[in-house]
Amino acid sequence: MKVYKFGGASVRNADGVRNLHKIVGDERNLFIVVSAMGKTTNALEKVFEGLQRGDRAASAERIAELRAYHAAIVEDLWHGPVRLDAVEELFAELERVAADTVYRPEDAELWYDTIVAFGELISTAIVSEYLRHAGMPNLWIDMRRCLRTEQRHKDASVDLEASAPLLRAAVTGTGHNVFVGQGFIGGAPDGTTATLGREGSDYSAAVAANILGAESMSIWKDVDGVMNADPKAFPDAVQIPELNYLDAIELAYSGAQIIHPKTVKPLQNRNIPLYVRPFGDKRKPGTVIRGMSAPVEVPILILKKDQVLLTIRSRDLSFVLEEKFGTIFSLLERYRIKANLIHNSAVNLSLCVDNTWHIDDAVSALRDAGFDVLKAADMELLTIRGYDEAIYMRYAQIGPKVFIRQTTQSTVRLVRKRE
Repeated sequence: MKVYKFGGASVRNADGVRNLHKIVGDERNLFIVVSAMGKTTNALEKVFEGLQRGDRAASAERIAELRAYHAAIVEDLWHGPVRLDAVEELFAELERVAADTVYRPEDAELWYDTIVAFGELISTAIVSEYLRHAGMPNLWIDMRRCLRTEQRHKDASVDLEASAPLLRAAVTGTGHNVFVGQGFIGGAPDGTTATLGREGSDYSAAVAANILGAESMSIWKDVDGVMNADPKAFPDAVQIPELNYLDAIELAYSGAQIIHPKTVKPLQNRNIPLYVRPFGDKRKPGTVIRGMSAPVEVPILILKKDQVLLTIRSRDLSFVLEEKFGTIFSLLERYRIKANLIHNSAVNLSLCVDNTWHIDDAVSALRDAGFDVLKAADMELLTIRGYDEAIYMRYAQIGPKVFIRQTTQSTVRLVRKRE
């Protein structure tokens, strides 16, 4: 079996869905993982925000816009108005959640996950129905019933051992050899919906590949392959033909928009190659990520935006490194804040973190625990791997104000004020 993953940009319109069918072609023994269409997740976040504010009318308006958007794709695919019962039922359920939920702030992550999951559920219902209409029998899989996560919302990890029998049972003995399932979502032990973090569809596909013993996994994107930098930020970016698992993990951890940071491990454990291939032209080779690869000969530039720099100091000037790390990181974990860069001195600990919902709550908790905390917003984190003097001078010495510079023999990382 092979696993194919298609992102939201790939299926943002009817032409994208038709191209998905063209790429799949006459493949059999295939598990297809699909994200929400286009900017649907962003729109569903607005539905959730309406629920938070108690503005039911705003949520209903957003749902109506999403109905119209998906209906236009369906009408284009079928060349006329068509009612897809599975899609209608999902929208009706979404409307009930938005209208009837008694919202409590302590349940924010639960209701966020419940609402945004409809993007993947609706997109896969449309894709599955269209493939069937186009002559490709397939079975729609509800990944909330097949991927068991930890009891956590918004950024859950999958329990491989618990998920394996569920997913295998869903695909075995069904009479089908093509399956369509959602990325990004799973089910928590208490039966609620859990999401795997933004861009978590890659992770979903990797877990499916691991459990099903896939011969390969392919991510179809709107780029020719893995680039050494984001072409939008660095116009001279070039393609990297191949990477090994270790380099891919390092790059994902540093913030590279290649794959979800948790994607590589399930593939590495089963030695499954990962192909990043262009959605627009399946004939191009793309990039392969596997156990062994040729060395990367170009510098890699990774820019993480929307960062916050926290500088933490104990009020009694005790040594942060020796005495306080446990307290600090336990508090950050409570608010689901992960450090992208750590820099310490005798009495200061500086952390570059993503700007999340709970950043101000975490700062308050740290202050209540006896720390002085300085918060600098509007930051970005630049990582350059394999730099030379010219690259260093171009990006590390010139530009916005640099707050932290960490340099090793091969890597430089900069926390700087966003331009």
